[in-house]
Amino acid sequence: MDVIGYVVDTLLWLLTLAFLLRLLFQWVRADFRDPLADSIVRVTNWLIKPLRRVLPPIGKVDTATVVAVLAVAAVRTGARLALQGLWVADPVLFLRITAIALADMVLRVYLFALLVYWLTSFLAPGGHAPGIRLIDQLCEPVLRRIRRWIPPIGQVDFSVLWASIAIGALLILLGRG
Repeated sequence: MDVIGYVVDTLLWLLTLAFLLRLLFQWVRADFRDPLADSIVRVTNWLIKPLRRVLPPIGKVDTATVVAVLAVAAVRTGARLALQGLWVADPVLFLRITAIALADMVLRVYLFALLVYWLTSFLAPGGHAPGIRLIDQLCEPVLRRIRRWIPPIGQVDFSVLWASIAIGALLILLGRG
């Protein structure tokens, strides 16, 4: 049973990650012509296209994608609880568990993206490998805010370090650190 639980949880985690990345890329206005972004769009279109027919965007927020992220995260939470033999009758508690798991995933996505961003700045500055520009577009809005408060010292930019420390602190506050 552990193997089935692992496989189901991993597949639902990957599906949630795909929807979450699509939402994050939309929010930072990433270039969806990138092969990685294109594959994420293709993987998530099965749910987002039908939702767009009934959920129009509100301003610049794609409500269909937001609802899809929440729905897939809720399915993952329900499956995880069911596989553990647990049942949460309180919908507020269920939503809280889902929200914390989703916040954890967002923070870990950014932590991983920052690591890749930092590594590629040494290995291939200005590189054009698929996905690298997406990482740059995902990280730069966060790092720009940090650079306003803590500018680079000489030629060394510590914004990735400070962002990683802040994310680590938030993960500890979530109880997931």
